[in-house]
Amino acid sequence: MTSQSRLSQIIEDKREKLIEVSNQIWEYAETGFEEFKSAKLLCQTLAEEGFEMEQGVANIETAFIGSFGSGKPVIAFLGEFDALTGLSQNGGIAQPNPQQIGGNGHGCGHNLLGTGSLAAAIALRDYMQENNITGTVRYYGCPGEEIGGGKTFMAREGMFNDVDIALSWHPGTTNNIMSVTTLACYEVYFKFKGKSAHAAASPHLGRSALDAVELMNIGVNYLREHIIPEARVHYAITNTGGSSPNVVQAEAEVLYFIRAPRVSQTDDIYQRICDIARGAALMTGTELDIDLASALSNVIPNTTLEKVMYDNFVKLGTPSYTDAELHFAEAIRETLSEEEKKMDVQRNQKLAGKAIADVIDPFMSDTFMAGSTDVGDVSWIVPTAQCMTACEPLGTPLHTWQIVATGTTSLAHKGMLHAGKILAATALDILQQPELIEQAQAELVDRRAGEVYTSPLPSDVKQYKIRS
Repeated sequence: MTSQSRLSQIIEDKREKLIEVSNQIWEYAETGFEEFKSAKLLCQTLAEEGFEMEQGVANIETAFIGSFGSGKPVIAFLGEFDALTGLSQNGGIAQPNPQQIGGNGHGCGHNLLGTGSLAAAIALRDYMQENNITGTVRYYGCPGEEIGGGKTFMAREGMFNDVDIALSWHPGTTNNIMSVTTLACYEVYFKFKGKSAHAAASPHLGRSALDAVELMNIGVNYLREHIIPEARVHYAITNTGGSSPNVVQAEAEVLYFIRAPRVSQTDDIYQRICDIARGAALMTGTELDIDLASALSNVIPNTTLEKVMYDNFVKLGTPSYTDAELHFAEAIRETLSEEEKKMDVQRNQKLAGKAIADVIDPFMSDTFMAGSTDVGDVSWIVPTAQCMTACEPLGTPLHTWQIVATGTTSLAHKGMLHAGKILAATALDILQQPELIEQAQAELVDRRAGEVYTSPLPSDVKQYKIRS
């Protein structure tokens, strides 16, 4: 039996246990930095599998590290397990059907992500023990990827400083190596404080914080013409100051995500937006508080590791699907727009006429994804590689009820376990070929082009503040 086959067998032997973990995290549907039950379950599972646990790392209650072995090299598997607000949905149903109106849901598949990385860590741990292989395998429990960026806080506290290689994956609609650069991102709250008054009897005595928010948003919308085209700026008004039109709003708050290819570019746009906010405060006679709550660096891909991962992906192939799985996938696709249905096919014509991706996309290095992830901060410190496996029907957009509905199905579980096999096989190749680590680290140094990692988080931001 080949090493790759043995790793796959270990994961298959633990299939039911892993599926149960994933489904339970899906059921918990806890949002960032509040994943108490999900973190506890993962920690218990790791401990049962022989990992030594360190909980509450980086001053975050739901962050943890499970370790097995000792010495070099240190291989890290990154796990996520946070859900999204407002995406509650019953599983296995191809129509909108929330479990709880306004409740949370795993609309990005992080119940699968965290468990797939867990599968890889367990498989590698078992194989190392069976074959007396030295080194350290770690599972990093990383909270708040969707908002707050747990890995950024963990990176700032040095949690990855002794790691040699980091591996991760993401559930998706296609099978590929995620050789992507992403956008750095600042998460900023702008809070205005004014003075309430009767909006009819004495409006001149009031100072509207909501007016300040609206004027700020208008100013930022005009700014869009004068920033680099790769940048993204979006916002949500998180506090309108009340629901009574006849009261001048004494407080209001808006949350901004500010993104650009590099942290330095993001910071430049952030400073300009701060000036606009200050102008809005001046125009309305209000006070302004700016709270940079979190920040993420851009991802640095690593071709050395990605080629190893791609080779293992090709050797493992893709799962096969039952008629019931194909039928469910078709039902989900019927809920998509024509534009959504075409998205994946436009990138790979071999997917035309299919409901589930059953081929591996050709390897393409250094592609661009107009999104952000706290994996970026890890990738600045340690060579990092990621893959994507098909866990959802073709064309299904992330952060939707359709993703939540698919998250408990055998279709999703197949993609999750397959990702674990790919990650474990990649990690074993790296353990057995230490020259790959040297090459990957040299590539990272070259890609940083003289820059060293500096946390984008201000020093006074000790931990992410959960806002209700």
